Amino acid sequence: MEVRVRYAPSPTGLQHIGGIRTALFNYFFARSQKGKFILRIEDTDQERSSEESIQDLYDTLSWLNIVPDEGPVQGGPYGPYVQSERTELYRRYANELIEKGKAYKCFCTSERLDALREEQTEAKSKQIGYDGKCRHLSSEEVETLEKEGKSFVIRLKVPREGKTTFHDVLMGDITRKNSDVNPDPVLLKSDGFPTYHLANVIDDHSMHITHIMRAQEWIPSGPLHILIYEAFGWTPPLYCHLPMVMGKDGKKLSKRHGSTAVKEFRETGYLPEALINYVSLIGWSYDDKTEFFSSEELGNLFCLEKINKAPGVFDYKKLDWYNGMYIREKSDEQLFSLLLPYMLSSGYISSAVTDDEKATFLSIIPLIKERLKVLSDVIDMVKFLYSDEEVSDASLLIPKKQNIEETYQALKGAASIMREYKDQLDEVIEEHLTQLASSLNIKVNGVFMPIRVSVTTSSVSPPLFDSIRALGWDKSLKRIDNAITLLETEVKNG
Repeated sequence: MEVRVRYAPSPTGLQHIGGIRTALFNYFFARSQKGKFILRIEDTDQERSSEESIQDLYDTLSWLNIVPDEGPVQGGPYGPYVQSERTELYRRYANELIEKGKAYKCFCTSERLDALREEQTEAKSKQIGYDGKCRHLSSEEVETLEKEGKSFVIRLKVPREGKTTFHDVLMGDITRKNSDVNPDPVLLKSDGFPTYHLANVIDDHSMHITHIMRAQEWIPSGPLHILIYEAFGWTPPLYCHLPMVMGKDGKKLSKRHGSTAVKEFRETGYLPEALINYVSLIGWSYDDKTEFFSSEELGNLFCLEKINKAPGVFDYKKLDWYNGMYIREKSDEQLFSLLLPYMLSSGYISSAVTDDEKATFLSIIPLIKERLKVLSDVIDMVKFLYSDEEVSDASLLIPKKQNIEETYQALKGAASIMREYKDQLDEVIEEHLTQLASSLNIKVNGVFMPIRVSVTTSSVSPPLFDSIRALGWDKSLKRIDNAITLLETEVKNG
């Protein structure tokens, strides 16, 4: 049997970490089994679906180099792969269920349904949902209502008794009482569009999907889907409900934790290989020690048995670490190409890059490579070289647990040392600055941090002496003098 899996997002928003984790698991499982990875767009929610979301889906998969074997772009033997283009199929199958006595036409108005929900809520009913009023209409009654032009939906006849069980690779057998399943849910809406449940089951069967990997939040829908499969007389695929992706607070990952849209990670300057590597390890592990995997390795090694049952935690700092490690694997030329868009957007390099501009920036890359967490960090790291801006806020110069007078004396003494020993080795200057800190009875950082901020206007920058040489000693000392004046004014006014 050929393994066939699918990623079937609803185009109602940007691709997020949880969704892409599902796509990666499906993609790498298909590759490991020499099977097929299918992309299907589930756009039955026409009001919320958008072209922007569809384009973001394509852009995200392209950026991650996930190429479907079948899909809206690639085509395939079981297309179309967009649900809004398959409506005739859903209508035909919905009518087939009516003919089998497994579904029925419901003519209840929205007003009646609203009143029913309100009544059930006020009565604190255990089961909120449709009461089955049209379930037992005779064929004559149905025909009369249709002749009167009454609109209708098609509902599934959910058994009132018994239980429904489905097997999950991770969770084992999951059983629900049929009385706990949403009573007689709508399969086909009055506008002829299917609901998610009907379209999902029909498409998975029609496209010969063998394994369904989706988030655990879909477990409650499992019994209903099994009932639909049984109504058609079809064998369901094998289910594997994936553990949720949580924030460090133990709650489902959301915007309150930070960025979740892949587009935002891409724009910030995360590398696709870093994101793939890290996200693939949220809820899956090959062993207890291996941390780095290429896409090719994941495509060879991925298996369902190594998926964890417990929720995975998305750690932004861990992703930063992965990204920094992948950045440092790049050659200077590769990094130049990756950083160039950020340099262009900041205006530090012209759109028509000159040889001198490229050479200058290439000489800086070795200085910043070790400190980059994301590509966009480059803007703040090199700003001091491309801007005449000097520090204008004295508070930025003062290290923690150090007062303004101590900082003023430290920077004043440092300026004197740097002028006297600027032609000496870095180690010599560093030794004298360390002695200065000792003589002032302050920490070494109490001397070095004000120098760094004076020269670069930031506490995060390339190594200090490399920064000074890149800027030039004269400019560096001029900026230090400016900072001293700033502190001196504050001390006098203080």
